[in-house]
Amino acid sequence: MDPGKTDGTISSAALAGRLLLFAAGMFAFGYALVPLYDVFCEITGFGGRTNETPALVAESADTDRLVNLEFVTTVNEYAPWEFRASVARMTVHPGGLYEATFVARNLADRHMTAQAVPSVAPQQAAKHFRKLDCFCFTTQEFEAHEKRELPVRFIIDSDLPEYVDTITLSYTFFDTARLSHNSAGARSSAD
Repeated sequence: MDPGKTDGTISSAALAGRLLLFAAGMFAFGYALVPLYDVFCEITGFGGRTNETPALVAESADTDRLVNLEFVTTVNEYAPWEFRASVARMTVHPGGLYEATFVARNLADRHMTAQAVPSVAPQQAAKHFRKLDCFCFTTQEFEAHEKRELPVRFIIDSDLPEYVDTITLSYTFFDTARLSHNSAGARSSAD
């Protein structure tokens, strides 16, 4: 090819350079997507995510208003756990400090590690649900057949929109050893 051509074609080296630059840009975008999504969820409450840091108790309960709080628990597929809320629902006053208890039991004949992942619905309520202390903040170690009560202490902000009168707090209990084993298996099969 004549380097002096002006008919709109580009050389193979220039095309390869542009494609390499495009691939690097797509990799950077994909790498930044998870933190960007986390920030988006934290700001908007999308996805039912709740606060990651404990809230400070600085307000008093709004005794003129009641909010129904429902508890839903699930165990990740085929995990050897029993996991449930001690009560199915509570009625609370926004601004008040409350505690709910969940019960988990390892059904396996071996030591297990689990993690609870919370979600709040409707999503408008997620940013108003403040956990002061929660078993979901850390992984939970269980000996074979061990049963344990797991508390969560929380406040529902007084500025919860008036139209929200029912909030669902759900937890999914995951076997973290199985998840890490599955992801390691996926990585080794991809190699």
